[in-house]
Amino acid sequence: MANLRVHNDRLEVHLTPAEKSLALRSADVIVQRDDIRSATITDDPWIWIRGIRRRGTEVPLVVAAGVWKTHGGSDFVLVKRKRQAVVLELSGGEFARLVLSTSRASELIDRLKVGAPVEGEGEPESDPDDTEQGGESAHHVPSDVFAEEETSGD
Repeated sequence: MANLRVHNDRLEVHLTPAEKSLALRSADVIVQRDDIRSATITDDPWIWIRGIRRRGTEVPLVVAAGVWKTHGGSDFVLVKRKRQAVVLELSGGEFARLVLSTSRASELIDRLKVGAPVEGEGEPESDPDDTEQGGESAHHVPSDVFAEEETSGD
């Protein structure tokens, strides 16, 4: 499965050869950290897919990979079955939103919080803007610290 690599200035979604084929995409997805507005964990990623599939593959409730065209631009989707996913709202760049299935969604979101420590430094500070609603967490993402995260699961 895709491997999420987080750097100080960008988030890289490294796609496997199979995912590149399904998404009809030859390159990995790279998002500048300054463009990330918010992140949400969802237990049902299929409700977050919006618009019309422009290129890629979709087998409902099995796999969705590729680019979906919306009124606000384009979304990149990589959803597998009913796995937990992270939805990243973006303010600029190639995509308006990323919807990515991952087995480590909560770990990734925890590291997206304001004041999250660099590896080896204390505990993360809590963000007063975090909210819990209906089983999903909405977190506003700072441009600070991420951690490497792999989305493997099968």
